Amino acid sequence: MSQTTAGGLLLCRAEPPSARPAAHLLRERLLLAPAGEWSVLVPESKPWQGGEESVAEVLAGWGSAIAIGANWPVLSLWWQDGRTGFLLSSGFRRSAAYEWAADGSPDGEPEAMRTLSARLGLDPVLDLEELERLTRPDEAADGPARLLGLIALLSRAGLALPAGLAPGEPADRLREAARVAPGSAAVEWSGWRDAVRAELEAVEEGPLGPWVRGPRARLLGAAQIAAGAPLLVWAARRRRAGWAAAGVLLVSQGAMTLAYDRARAPR
Repeated sequence: MSQTTAGGLLLCRAEPPSARPAAHLLRERLLLAPAGEWSVLVPESKPWQGGEESVAEVLAGWGSAIAIGANWPVLSLWWQDGRTGFLLSSGFRRSAAYEWAADGSPDGEPEAMRTLSARLGLDPVLDLEELERLTRPDEAADGPARLLGLIALLSRAGLALPAGLAPGEPADRLREAARVAPGSAAVEWSGWRDAVRAELEAVEEGPLGPWVRGPRARLLGAAQIAAGAPLLVWAARRRRAGWAAAGVLLVSQGAMTLAYDRARAPR
């Protein structure tokens, strides 16, 4: 992998119809494709170029925002300047992250692998043992090889990435591979009206149960706004585009959750 190659993927533990509404609210040009029992999101642009944020920071902001508004986790895979890594976002819980140097040297806390295994429902013995091997020195494995090992392990959890979407590939090549992937579709911001319609359709059709309306829905909506508003202010002051998108998404989802609860309340 070239030291200047940069790219990343967002892996959603949900099928495209569930992942699309949350991804839509990021207001970024993305490509969404089925990945077995998962979905994969590929950025159409390169928001980390010319900015203060790295690929890891941009994808961490997006992944965290999507996961907070969903009942399934999001795994961000990234590579830049020879380094590789992942970040797992799951609701309001603390994220789990791990990195490798260009030569594959581990750089992180092993606890991240245990968290990854538990939140993705992997085998607590056999799969965890394989994950922990990725945290040990291995002269034969560079950074991309570490991520390939992780992806191979996640195939046991139903992940099947489309051809061409592999760690270490440049962002342009990832985009082209995503465009021709079976079942892929563009996710593009087209205004709040379409975003609200897509979100409400997902709610109406999805098995969200008591989270759709009632006390839990109001609690969730208020929590999303409370978390998103200060995040948006912080990101705007520091010109953090990835986290600004996360703040917008949180506030938007919180407002729509409260609006839906009110619209569907018994008269």
